[in-house]
Amino acid sequence: MNQPTYSKAHLMLMRVGGLGALLLCWELAVRAGWVDAAFFGQPTLITKSLIAGFGGDARIPRELGWTMWTALVSFLIGAGGAILVGMLFVLFPVLEKVLEPIFSALNSMPRTALAPLLIVWFGLGMWSKVAIGASLCFFIVLQNTVAGIRGVNADHVTLSRTLGLSQGRMFWKVTMPNAVPVMFAGLRLGVVVALLGVVAGEIIASERGMGQRIAYLAAAFDINGVWALLVVLAISGMVLTWGLDAVERDLHKWQ
Repeated sequence: MNQPTYSKAHLMLMRVGGLGALLLCWELAVRAGWVDAAFFGQPTLITKSLIAGFGGDARIPRELGWTMWTALVSFLIGAGGAILVGMLFVLFPVLEKVLEPIFSALNSMPRTALAPLLIVWFGLGMWSKVAIGASLCFFIVLQNTVAGIRGVNADHVTLSRTLGLSQGRMFWKVTMPNAVPVMFAGLRLGVVVALLGVVAGEIIASERGMGQRIAYLAAAFDINGVWALLVVLAISGMVLTWGLDAVERDLHKWQ
């Protein structure tokens, strides 16, 4: 059976319609008394919180800017280190055999549980949150980097060797371009995880940031304010992944 095909406009319309229907049902349930707004919030009040947060003293943009900058730094450090280590593992397999048990043990540690220790080491400022986000991002990107590089088609490697390509040229001309899709799957997940790690660190202890604001509003039982910040964070995470998608599309030309 042939599956129906939908244009981008139709897909967008269905997405918006589905979300609108969900919000409408939520609003009606609150007004009918079926759902307690004090515990679950109310879409109209969440919208008012969003408008208030972006207007006046522009608290949301200021806190969001701090959190996004911290998440970007943690992603660059975590992903950059992971790609470098992944390349070393592929080029020097003995190095992976030596370090693999250590990395497995480190990856098994819950970084959010280590957050208090990281805060003691790096303080309440930005760098303790960077440490949490980078450590979460590192292992995800590392696994995908190694898998992507080792998953290159063996026929391509054999043909490259037959044509006389050196090890270095084969790595950059054949291996890395073919590893891009798998690596970017890890990078897309890594940037979201880095953002989550930063926000979690801010919730535990921070001088500023979206996580600190969420903790404050939750303590004040401002559920609508918490939902407003969660919506902003969700959209911000989507924007980050869209940015990586755009970079990947450009790199496909390299392939």
